Amino acid sequence: MKVTSGPLQGVLLFTPTPHHDDRGFFTRTFECALALEYGLDPCAFVQDSQSRSRGGTIRGLHGRVGRGEGKLVRCARGAVLDVLVDARPRSPDFGQVARIRLDDVDLVQVYVPPGLLHGFQALTEWADVCYRIDREHDPTEDVAVRYDDPALAITWPLEVTAISRRDLEAGTWDDLVRQLHAGTRV
Repeated sequence: MKVTSGPLQGVLLFTPTPHHDDRGFFTRTFECALALEYGLDPCAFVQDSQSRSRGGTIRGLHGRVGRGEGKLVRCARGAVLDVLVDARPRSPDFGQVARIRLDDVDLVQVYVPPGLLHGFQALTEWADVCYRIDREHDPTEDVAVRYDDPALAITWPLEVTAISRRDLEAGTWDDLVRQLHAGTRV
């Protein structure tokens, strides 16, 4: 497995080396020693989650305030456009958007450090996204920004076919920025 720096500070890309044969493939999706080498505590991941989305679905942009959460994200089936927004006020990448394709061919995983907003759009008929998360969920720390906020200017490759009510009712990037700088909870 190869590890490279991602497009935003603290983001890591883990690229495995799958072994293909006439049955399909086998790949290692996580290595404790490699995680430690890059500053991630493998024991800190306390929750694994999975979502299944039909093509065109957008999930996000979600994040956590307070303690935040780090997560290792991969697409186990199909393909997604994974989108990260740096919401760490002291980061040199604050407000920057990064787009990463995750799929079941290249099997790249992205480590999303605490303080980033995360979302994705399913690019294939069905897409399964797996998350390894380093904090228990605390709904009082949830934040969300609309996927189509003009201040972020995110270009989604497909027509939106499904999105949750929560995501449609999410606040704006400017609202979140004001709250982050004021030190208030969202």
